Amino acid sequence: MDHLPLAAAVTPESQQGRALNAYRKALATAASVAAHSVLARTMARELLPDELRDAARWGAKFVRARFFAAEKQRYTLVIRRHVDGGGYNENQLFMAARAYLATKIDPRAMRRLAVAGSRCKEADGSSSWRTLLCMEPGDSTTDVFDGVEFKWTSIETGGDDDGKKGNGGHRSKYLDLSFDAEHTAMALERYIPFVMATAEQLQRPERVLKIFMNEWRSWSAFNHHHPATFDTLAMDPALKQSIVADLDRFLKRKEYYHRIGKAWKRGYLLYGPPGTGKSSLVAAMANYLRFHLFDLDLSEVRLNSHLQRLLVTMPNKSLLVVEDIDCCFDAKPREDHKTAAALEPAIDVDYSSDSSSPSSSDDAPLKAYGEPQQNITLSGLLNFIDGLWSTSGEERVIVFTTNYKDRLDPALLRPGRMDMHVYMGYCGWEAFKTLVHNYFLVDDHPLFPEIREVISQVDVTPAEVSEMMLRSEDADVALRGLTELLRDRGRKAGKEADIKNDVVVETEGNVA
Repeated sequence: MDHLPLAAAVTPESQQGRALNAYRKALATAASVAAHSVLARTMARELLPDELRDAARWGAKFVRARFFAAEKQRYTLVIRRHVDGGGYNENQLFMAARAYLATKIDPRAMRRLAVAGSRCKEADGSSSWRTLLCMEPGDSTTDVFDGVEFKWTSIETGGDDDGKKGNGGHRSKYLDLSFDAEHTAMALERYIPFVMATAEQLQRPERVLKIFMNEWRSWSAFNHHHPATFDTLAMDPALKQSIVADLDRFLKRKEYYHRIGKAWKRGYLLYGPPGTGKSSLVAAMANYLRFHLFDLDLSEVRLNSHLQRLLVTMPNKSLLVVEDIDCCFDAKPREDHKTAAALEPAIDVDYSSDSSSPSSSDDAPLKAYGEPQQNITLSGLLNFIDGLWSTSGEERVIVFTTNYKDRLDPALLRPGRMDMHVYMGYCGWEAFKTLVHNYFLVDDHPLFPEIREVISQVDVTPAEVSEMMLRSEDADVALRGLTELLRDRGRKAGKEADIKNDVVVETEGNVA
């Protein structure tokens, strides 16, 4: 029987032999590489210049740092929703970060997103709905600031999906902000302030405005829905634009005010005849800035300390208005008060209920709205405008209104107190066109040429024009009524001018 040839048996001795041969070859190869490396290094030291060797070493370090660097250390900031870890004091940074991230989330990059609706109050009192995108717990997004990546992660702890709550009986929500450790200073000093400032600008149009009135030493708040805006104001367009530009510049100059050492505030004096729109301008400024309005009635204030308490409790981003400032204080300048105070008998006042001292002789007590003599002084108000008390808050606008600028104490008009003086005059042609558009949505009419000619020759206030516009919803009827009013006003002005001329002529003749 034929037998197939058998394969050679593999013995342990043959396996050891092959392993030994492979080890010898590896040693030979390593020795050869080492020898060539030593030879190459020797030749490089002898043949290559120092600059080229330094460049080679730098290139080797760069390759190692780029492709073989260890993982960078990362830091995490925890921003909890509630400051006390579960109470009702909401962390403003958490709310600001959520509003900021709503503008950074890409809905197409996430499968799950939380959508929240918020009801916003408009300047005219109407409401509108807006949506806010939020990350669901466990999701994250990356934001880039000045070339540095910051990773935001939404986290929620405590409670189960079936309604069973844990962690002390409530859910805890917070945001994790992680970044490379080397950027810690940037995160704390620049990025977080940037997030808060951006969120503030985003939320400013949604701020529900309030108007505050003072009662003795405290403020009472009411919702403020005055519809006046700069678009609807009947005033000269150039003057209107200058006020808007001044407000915009004021809002952007926080660092500038801090650098020059001045309180971040701005003062406006609105003056002109009654009915020219001073109060409407104040409301438009509040609506434009989205600042709460504080209407200070000085007749309710009895002592300087009461006035100080009222003013220092005003929050930032506030607009303080004192209407008819010429009626609040005596018309006489402070120099006249000194003389008057010396002639008046001494008045005994009980200060037991207040720690303030009587007013100094340099600033005698002033009167307000015909009330009995008060112990508040002009200095008490001026100290808040540009004195030591002016730094009790930031980003404040102070507005005084008056019908008679010449009656004001010069101390109120000094530069640095009322920064911008705005004359609110009679209704001009541009202001008239604004009013007609507001009431009837028309920009032209056959009566416009005649009205334009007459309105430039007579004194009529925007309030009077508005009253004529309200008398009819028909533009033709309202404009004809206004034309008649302007004609009558022109005829009366002409007669008064003729009478005045006759008196002048007669007086000159008598003198002759």
